Amino acid sequence: MSRLFIIRHGQASFLSDNYDQLSENGCSQAKFLGENLSSQDIVFDSVYCGNLVRQVDTAEIVKSVYDKKHINFPEIQKNEHLNEYPAEEIMTSLGKYLIENDASASELFKKCNNATEEIDRHRYFQKLFELILESWVKNEHTEVNLSMTWSQWSDQVRRALDEIMHNAKKGELIGIFSSGGPIGVSVQTALEAPDMKAAELNWRIYNCSVTKFSFNKHRFTLDQFNDTSYLSEELLTYR
Repeated sequence: MSRLFIIRHGQASFLSDNYDQLSENGCSQAKFLGENLSSQDIVFDSVYCGNLVRQVDTAEIVKSVYDKKHINFPEIQKNEHLNEYPAEEIMTSLGKYLIENDASASELFKKCNNATEEIDRHRYFQKLFELILESWVKNEHTEVNLSMTWSQWSDQVRRALDEIMHNAKKGELIGIFSSGGPIGVSVQTALEAPDMKAAELNWRIYNCSVTKFSFNKHRFTLDQFNDTSYLSEELLTYR
């Protein structure tokens, strides 16, 4: 059996002008991840990531830890189909439609905007985002012109994973630096779970967590989900 580690990127810059960059916490998480993996003599045979900045930078920080210890770390290969789902487009297009036409979405939007405490703002935003994402996964409003459906996006994630695993030799260890969405799809695929379970898993995937699989030509098995045992409590984040 070969092994596959899928790693979520470090904390991004949530609610900032540019979400797609690691926060200070995100950089620290990635460094601790690199220290943990390298100290266990985890040596990857190949490494992949999406082309989002937060994914690439997480992989590069881990690589820098390996390089300092003179431990081999393969060239990072980018594949856009390992990117997160188009959250910004979903929020601005489908989200706008729901806020204007759905009472629950409209109410959550108002509560988010009117919140005086940051924790409340985050909570209402999360509930609104979950409502909008569920609508996208269920393909409820085809009148909204989005670039892709959930089915199209998740299928391209699976094809990317299939190609990576197909190219792996027996006994190899593959590392993928990606996002919560593709990790949810990978777990869903291994467990043969419904689509909404993949989306729901995304809310519980920690930044810089490691989800591990075993695979061969006939099997794709989940071994460990969402491991952050190397991170201190103050570095545990979901966004």
